[in-house]
Amino acid sequence: MTSPKRNKAKIVNGPGGYILQDVPHLIDYLPDLPAYPNPLQDNPAYSVVKQYFVDADDSVPEKIVVHKDGPRGIHFRRAGPRQKVYFDSDEVHACIVTCGGLCPGLNTVIREIVSSLSCMYGVNRILGIDGGYRGFYAKNTISLDSKVVNDIHKRGGTILGTSRGGHDTAKIVDSIQDRGINQVYIIGGDGTQRGASVIYEEIRRRGLKVAVVGIPKTIDNDIPVIDRSFGFDTAVEEAQRAINAAHVEAESNENGIGFVKLMGRYSGFIAMYATLASRDVDCCLIPESPFYLEGEGGLLEFIERRLKENGHMVIVLAEGAGQDLMSKSMESNTLEDASGNKLLKDVGLWLSQSIKDHFKKNKMEMNLKYIDPTYMIRAVPSNASDNVYCSLLAQSAVHGAMAGYTGYTSGLVNGRQTYIPYYRITEKQNHVVITDRMWARLLSSTNQPSFLGPKDIPEEKKELPVTPLPDGEKSDAVVDIPPVTKEVTK
Repeated sequence: MTSPKRNKAKIVNGPGGYILQDVPHLIDYLPDLPAYPNPLQDNPAYSVVKQYFVDADDSVPEKIVVHKDGPRGIHFRRAGPRQKVYFDSDEVHACIVTCGGLCPGLNTVIREIVSSLSCMYGVNRILGIDGGYRGFYAKNTISLDSKVVNDIHKRGGTILGTSRGGHDTAKIVDSIQDRGINQVYIIGGDGTQRGASVIYEEIRRRGLKVAVVGIPKTIDNDIPVIDRSFGFDTAVEEAQRAINAAHVEAESNENGIGFVKLMGRYSGFIAMYATLASRDVDCCLIPESPFYLEGEGGLLEFIERRLKENGHMVIVLAEGAGQDLMSKSMESNTLEDASGNKLLKDVGLWLSQSIKDHFKKNKMEMNLKYIDPTYMIRAVPSNASDNVYCSLLAQSAVHGAMAGYTGYTSGLVNGRQTYIPYYRITEKQNHVVITDRMWARLLSSTNQPSFLGPKDIPEEKKELPVTPLPDGEKSDAVVDIPPVTKEVTK
């Protein structure tokens, strides 16, 4: 992937420490573009809406919890329709592409982009790019209209097809230019959004009137800044089915263990929220919280103790947890998929076998049932909550493109739809913070230990150093760690 030089970030400073991390606009490099009245002003569906158009100065703060004497902080441009648009409806030739892995809600986003363009703005030419980024130059396109997408939100997957990799900036932009496309809607995760950023930079370098818009998609919820990604609520809800099944299996067998592996390559949000929602989980293991197997305070000792107490237990494991332990006992894996993600080994199978071997070695009876619902969860249609969220994301993306904004991602920040510059979405990944209250709530729910290594566990209370929060700010909270209590077995 060749990367054109990134343009300077668009920052607006205001009084009181106000900072607007703004998104690019077509007039930044095409200053003579004509503007048109927004056709929504004549749309009967919106005639009753008071102050429907978003004010040009409206913005949404990244942080809503602030100190009374602190600066106003970073803001993002509020999403929504503007009074003026920079595309005449008849000239719009839009395209939609889906990239990366499957996620609940993809078809809903596609449907709502098409519906918003056609029903709100009267756009008639909309293409679907088949098979991800490489579809721009290697496959046929699909004509989309309201009739074609009418009921696709009831299906899982994506009607456009998807793939990883295949990003060739020059070929993609050549295809966009040759087809006369002037609005590009790109649905995908952080890698896809990085690709979208490069496409925008090349389009800007060529001076083309093309709006490039991203809709963030990651079932793991690991995209930063935004409140959550679409499909996450559905994934947590579907994970409950697997956890419930594991609980039934565990309860029905002597010393039964229900073992569920969920998605979460680098971030354990699905496992954490599914555990909190279930209340039947005894142990949740995520990539951000290391654990060890053998010895005092280890996972195997905890499993033995919980089985003695309750006669059964449920373990939830995120796929990225324990990879370091498995690498020590198996050949190291340095392979990557087409998106550049490290190919993970199946830690669920390895860990479940390790648990079986431990109990067999100690001649203890145990019945373990292993459940991996990964591809079942990815393939389901989105639930009601995600359907509403997908609709808002898609409508906001279309409003922004018609208003001339480009090089941005549409996302929810503190409950408000916003336009976020690409560099904020791709700069890092979102992770569970194990010094945060949410992880503390989980530990209090499962009553599991922290599984810190023996050398890492302090013998008495002490203050931990200030720890970074997800948004990069510092926490002044002091975390007390209770002294280690050794269990005496008689």
